[in-house]
Amino acid sequence: MARFTGPRGKVCRRLDYPCFESPKFTRINKNYPPGEHGPTSRRRLSDYGIQMREKQRIKYTYGILEKQFRNYFKKADLKEGITGHILLQMLESRLDNVVYRMGFAPTRRAARQLVTHGHFLVNNRKVNIPSFNVKENTEIRVRDKSKRIPIILDSVKRIKGDHALSWLSLDKAKLIGMFMQIPERKEIPEEFNEQLVIELYSK
Repeated sequence: MARFTGPRGKVCRRLDYPCFESPKFTRINKNYPPGEHGPTSRRRLSDYGIQMREKQRIKYTYGILEKQFRNYFKKADLKEGITGHILLQMLESRLDNVVYRMGFAPTRRAARQLVTHGHFLVNNRKVNIPSFNVKENTEIRVRDKSKRIPIILDSVKRIKGDHALSWLSLDKAKLIGMFMQIPERKEIPEEFNEQLVIELYSK
């Protein structure tokens, strides 16, 4: 399972963005980039630097590697529509991301691990591939043998009331979720500027 295993706190500081859902990395005490020289004045980023930073923010948020991200972009670029919107829709449709969005896991990293260990059924079939592309009207449920896993139960308990995302539904009692439709760009909470990524790869 290829994944980033480096220092996540340094990534958040370098990109000036909370790329990981854990509270440990959303409240960074040091508001300057990592490095041996400490809080020196920040250099002004070039246009290329701004574009690269935005691409890195998206890449680390969804927990994918460089080659994977480039492949997603190539596929999005071949489809009709706004490439940046399609790119984010494809990333949102990954099984590990859908499991996280439904509330079965507290973070995308945890969702990825749970999927890899085979704790979920997709339309009653066991799927253990985090990058699995979830289609519209797909049911995702926790396997019967996995319904007592503390991390899943604790994560679902944090959900108050109805599910916040309109394109997903969740039965908390039965631990069953439904991916009803591919989200529109305005329904994706993260405020990325995906146009910068298009400009980066267009050079």
